[in-house]
Amino acid sequence: MALILNEQQTMLRDSAHAFITGNAPVAHLRQLRDSRDETGYSKAFWKQCADMGFCGVMVPEEHGGMELGNVEAGIIMEAIGHTLVPTPMLSSSILATVALREAGSDAQQAQWLPRIASGEAVVALAVDEATRHRPDHLDTRVRKEGDRLLLDGDKLAVIDGHIADALIVAARNLDGDPALYLVDPRDAGVRIERTIMVDAHNAARIRFERVQLRSDALMSGGNGARALGCALDAGRALLAAEMLGIADEVFARTTAYLSERKQFGQLIGEFQALQHRAAHLYCEIEFTRAAVAQALSSLDENPAGAAEDVSIAKARAGATATLAVQEAVQMHGGIGMTDELDIGLFMKRARVCQELFGDDNFHIDHVGVLRGY
Repeated sequence: MALILNEQQTMLRDSAHAFITGNAPVAHLRQLRDSRDETGYSKAFWKQCADMGFCGVMVPEEHGGMELGNVEAGIIMEAIGHTLVPTPMLSSSILATVALREAGSDAQQAQWLPRIASGEAVVALAVDEATRHRPDHLDTRVRKEGDRLLLDGDKLAVIDGHIADALIVAARNLDGDPALYLVDPRDAGVRIERTIMVDAHNAARIRFERVQLRSDALMSGGNGARALGCALDAGRALLAAEMLGIADEVFARTTAYLSERKQFGQLIGEFQALQHRAAHLYCEIEFTRAAVAQALSSLDENPAGAAEDVSIAKARAGATATLAVQEAVQMHGGIGMTDELDIGLFMKRARVCQELFGDDNFHIDHVGVLRGY
């Protein structure tokens, strides 16, 4: 595992941070939220991301992508965490891309991966069916009726589901095993309801009712459970990278405030109690940085054996981001609770990222199971 970025990765980090902060600051999220934008993200900015190569960071070169790894995708996600910019990066460029790479047929990959890399299409992964993340509990099923295959079930918290050009649906096949199916969201029987999350990012509820599957809908390039696991592990690790960016940004804003705000004629950053709390948070962020780096490197080097590292990173990043935003609100005092201050937006996003694809309790339990407890 390399804790220090190489020259190429350092250049990517610097360019990603400069590009995202320069073109999509936190005010960008506020504008989308307050205008009640129908798509929930800026297509113009997403096209710029495609021109930078971000959309296709994990897409193979033969399909027009950069064919880089999880470490590089993590660099971009960490930069996104600094400004909270809503994009289809997680849904389309990570979750769907990994699922297509792992299980998509040659035709499915040729149809969707180039369009993902160019930013032309958004593909969403539909997994969860309850308020808590339980990917092993799938009630969505495929059944046979005559010579037709029909899909029935409900999905919750489908990231970018309402803007998706295609859906990758986790469902049980005729044998009862987990499988992935490509579904056109415009097909009869597909009902999509946009559900804007508390952090003003996109999600959807989707109902599949007697949806007739096309003959090539099954993604049969690999074991469905394994392919789904690979996609989810990538999503979890890269959400951890985003939460690291959130914690980093919040810490920087808080320490800056401590060096400016005076109370009783003294900078509050000179109060020893606040110094201790800031030092503790700094240490937690650096421990988390190492855990995220370990998880991303493990996914690139040995995806089949990375599950434990991924769960450790996701659990630690969730706890650290939560601590960071809570301390920021406390140290900013009363203004920390207002919408006028950006800290509240970081708190909301951290909370959503914590819950997506398993909170810290889910992943602590998962590590225990993996270790045989």
